[in-house]
Amino acid sequence: MHANRDPAPDDIAALKEALTVERAKGLEIAAELAVARAKASEDEALIAQQRLQIAKLKHQIYGQRSERSSRLIEQLALTFEELEADAIEDELAAERAVAKTTTVRGFTRKRPERQTFPEHLPRERVVIDPPTACECCGSNRLRKLGEDVTRTLEVVPRQWKVIETVREKFSCRDCEKISQPPAPFHAIARGWAGPSLLAMIVFEKFGQHQPLNRQAERYALEGVPIALSTMADAVGACCTVLEPLSRLLEAHVMAAERLHGDDTTVPVLALGKCDVARCWVYVKDDRPFGGSDPPAAMFYYSRDRSGEHPQAHLANYTGILQADAFGGYIKLYEPARSPGLIREAACWVHARRPFFAMADLEENARRKAAGKKEIVISPVAMEIVRRIDALFEIERSINGQNADQRRAVRQAQSAPLVADLEAYMREQCAKLSRGHDLAKAMNYMFKRWTSFTRFLDDGRVCLSNNAAERALRGIALGRKSWLFCGSDRGGRRAAAMYSLIVSAKMNAVDPQAWLADVLARIATHPAHRLDELLPWNWKTAQQQGLAAQAA
Repeated sequence: MHANRDPAPDDIAALKEALTVERAKGLEIAAELAVARAKASEDEALIAQQRLQIAKLKHQIYGQRSERSSRLIEQLALTFEELEADAIEDELAAERAVAKTTTVRGFTRKRPERQTFPEHLPRERVVIDPPTACECCGSNRLRKLGEDVTRTLEVVPRQWKVIETVREKFSCRDCEKISQPPAPFHAIARGWAGPSLLAMIVFEKFGQHQPLNRQAERYALEGVPIALSTMADAVGACCTVLEPLSRLLEAHVMAAERLHGDDTTVPVLALGKCDVARCWVYVKDDRPFGGSDPPAAMFYYSRDRSGEHPQAHLANYTGILQADAFGGYIKLYEPARSPGLIREAACWVHARRPFFAMADLEENARRKAAGKKEIVISPVAMEIVRRIDALFEIERSINGQNADQRRAVRQAQSAPLVADLEAYMREQCAKLSRGHDLAKAMNYMFKRWTSFTRFLDDGRVCLSNNAAERALRGIALGRKSWLFCGSDRGGRRAAAMYSLIVSAKMNAVDPQAWLADVLARIATHPAHRLDELLPWNWKTAQQQGLAAQAA
C-alpha cells in the first residue's frame, strides 16, 4: 500500500532535517491559505461596499422605491461593516503567517484614497528627533533635505473642569461702602452646570435618546458623579428657559403656506400600566417648491388620538395640510371653518402601500425561500403601482423648482397620467366585489380624489407626506431606548425639545453646539431680538463671523 513512499531516514540528523523541511512546507501552506482567505474577504467586502453604494444611489436618484428601501440600506451597511472588519482581521492574519516564511508573497489590501481631513480641525505637529550622525559613516555633517508627514485623525477624550468665577469685594476708605461686580447670569438657577454641560445632557436625552440614568452611569465612570435628581432638575430648567424659542418656532411653522402633518405612538407610564399616547408633528418645508423660508418642525404631545388635538394645534392655521386620512382632521376641512379654509392634500405614498403589498415580488421570493406561504400577486395592483411610480418619476425631475414651474409640468405630463389611472381603476373596480382588498384600496382613493389630484393645480403641494414621517423617525428609533415617557408633562417637555432639535437638524445645524451657545446667551439676550437665536438665524451669524475672521 505504501510501496511508493520514500523510506524514512535512519539517522537523527536526517530526521531533524526532514522535520524542518516538513514544518517549512506546513508554514508555506498555512501562509498561502491565509493569503487566499484574505483575498476572498477583501472581495466580499468590496462587493458589499458596491452593493451599498448602488442602493444609496438608487435611493438618491429614484427616491423611495419601496417601503423597505431605508431598512435595506441599513442592512447592507451593517453587512459591509461586518465584512470590512473580517477583511482587516484576515489581512493581519495573513501578514503574521507570511512573516514565518520566506517563499510566500505577502498580501496587502487595495484601499481607496483616504479623504482629506477637514481644514477647520486644529493641527498638532509632533516632530520626531532627527538623527545626529550618518548611519553609514558616522559623520555629523547632516543637511535637511525635506520631511515626510503622516497625518492621523485623533480625538481628545471628554475633559471635565470646574470654572471658578471670582467676584472680588472692595470697600471705600472714605464712605466704607462695599463695591462688587454683579454675579454673572446663568441658564439655570444657582448655575451649577455650564451651558455646554447642559446642552450635552439635554441633547443626549432628547436628540440621542439616552435616558438620564444611563448618562449618570457614564459620567460616574468618568469620575464625575452627578445625582439623577440634579440632572432632572437641569432638564426641567433648560426646557423652561428655551420655552420662548419654542413659541417663536411654533409661530414660524404655523405661518407656512403648506404643512405636513402626522403622528406616532408614544408609550407613557401610568398607574400600574403603560398607556399609549401620541406625538404629533407639523412640518414646514418649502424647499421642494423653491421656497426661501427655513424648514422647521413643531411637535405636540397628547394622551390619546382624539380629533380635538389636531383641531387645537391648527386652530389658527389656514393653508394646505398634507396628511393621511385620519378622521380627526375632517373638521379642519369644513368650508365654514373659522378663521379660514384648510385644504386637504392627500398622500400618494399612503395610497400606494396597499397596492404595493399585493405586488411585492421580492417579498414573495423571500417567503418562498423561507418556506412560508406566498402572497397572491395581483397584476392589477402591479399596474397601478407602475402608474403611480411614473408620477413620482415626474416629481423628481421638478423638485426644487418654483410653484408655477411645477404646476406647468404637472399639467402637461402628470394630468394625463392621473386621468388614465382613474379610468383604469374605475374599470377594474367595477369587476371586483365590494369587500376585495383591491376594491377597498381603490375606494380609499375615489372618496378623496379631489385631495389626491390637488397637486395638479397647485405647485406647492407634494405627492407624499414623507417630510412628516422623516421628522417622526427619531421618535420611532428612540422608543427602543427610553421605552416610555414618565408622565404627561414629560411628554410635553419632550415634544418641545424635539421641535428645537429636529428643526436644527433640518437646517444643517449641530443641535448640541447651538443649544450650548443659546443657553450661554439667552439670559442676557434682548427679548425683542430673540429670533436671532433661532437655528437658521444663528447659523447665518456663525457663518458671517467665520467669514469676517478669514478676511
